[in-house]
Parts: sequence; structure tokens; C-alpha cells
Amino acid sequence: MFPSLSVFFPAYNDAPSLPGLLRTTFAVLQEHVLDYEVVVVNDGSQDNTAQVLEELAKTYAPHLRIITHPKNRGYGGALRSGFAAATKEFVFYTDGDGQYDVNELPGLLARAGSNVGLVNGFKVERHDPVHRIWIGNVYNAFARALFGIRIRDIDCDYRLVRRSLLEEIQLFSTSGTICVELVKKLELTGCLVREVGVRHYERKYGRSQFFRVRSLMKTFGQLLWLYLRLVVFVPKAVPSQHTPAGGRLSEQ
Repeated sequence: MFPSLSVFFPAYNDAPSLPGLLRTTFAVLQEHVLDYEVVVVNDGSQDNTAQVLEELAKTYAPHLRIITHPKNRGYGGALRSGFAAATKEFVFYTDGDGQYDVNELPGLLARAGSNVGLVNGFKVERHDPVHRIWIGNVYNAFARALFGIRIRDIDCDYRLVRRSLLEEIQLFSTSGTICVELVKKLELTGCLVREVGVRHYERKYGRSQFFRVRSLMKTFGQLLWLYLRLVVFVPKAVPSQHTPAGGRLSEQ
């Protein structure tokens, strides 16, 4: 069994999906992990997420903790709170909207060897409206090229990270660019990176906050600022460990 794991979910207006998500999560953790905790970051939700989480906390105490942002801090702000709250050796997160299946978490845990710093999921097939798939593909290709990131799917929020590495880096993004910042800074540590194919499902409830004009403008503005800080004004660091022959250490 996996020794030590923090799991957290950023949640914004995800009240309908959280009960099933947490039920599945605790079932998986009880079977595969010795020492675990679950954190949900309620990022200023305007629906009844707070009430749903209050009831769920009674069911899953003491392993479930709730962090509440009185005001929405953005996706980056929610992730930063989740990382800061984690206490175990590894940290896994995915979104609270249920578009990824926590049942696939053991596949990531199996690849977290002693030298591995990041196990990153990549979508085998994306189940979203066509315009979102197109925007996502353009964003992913653009960000990978701009920052020289080697993992194939920056936009896949299904990640397992060694917590000691999170303590070495400082994250400042408040929008979805935090995924670029996180992966780039982890690669710069020289840690071993592995990739695992995961399934992506159609959103059953609500709508994405990322694919709105205002959010996209903010994201690309922060992406430019991130580029200046991480690429233009920072000297080259030790490259992350991938397979020899120029390939990434990927497993599907």
C-alpha cells in the first residue's frame, strides 16, 4: 500500500458532484493508502457547496478538512491553498467537478518511485464541447512551446507531486496559469517526471470558469508575466529527468 498521501480538490460551485467524488475518493484511499487526508478548498462558491461540505465533514471526519475562501481567489489561489494545507509525503489533486475519475489514482501511485517528483496525467480523449477542445489544444501547444515544457498535457489537472518539492518552489499565479508555473518549476528542480494516460469525462454539472473571455484574457496576461519571470530573466537550470533518447518517461 502507498505510505502517505494528501488529496485535495479545488471546488467552485461543485455542490452536485462533491458527494459522489468524496465517496469514491475515500473508498480508493482506504484500499490503497496507509496514511491519508482529504482537503476540499471551497473557493468562494455561490451555490450550496458550503452546506454540502459541512454535511460531508460529519461523515468523513477526521480525515476530511474544509478550507473556505470567503471570496473567490481564482483557480491558482485555490491550488495554492490546497498545497499549503497538505501534510503528507505526496500530494494528489484534481478538480471538484468530477471530469476525472479518482478510481484511476492507483495508476499514478504505482509510478511514484523513490526518485519521482511528479506523476502527471494526460487525457486519453477529451470529452468537452468542440470549441473548448480547440482552445485547450492551442493553449497547451502554445504554453509547451513558450516555456519549453516537456510533459504532453499541461491542461490535465490530475497530478501527483512530492510535497518536499512543493516546499522548494514558490507559486504566485492566481489563474489557470498556475498549472504552467507548477509544471515548469517542478521540471526545473531536475526531478524525475512520469506521465500516465487518464480518462476525461463530460461535465455533468455547472460550467467551466476558464473558458470565458475575461478569464482567458487574465490567463494570457499572467502567462506573459510568467514567461518573463521563468524564461527571460531566469538562467537555465538542471533539466528534469526524462528517458534517454530525448523522450519523456511516459506510461499509459
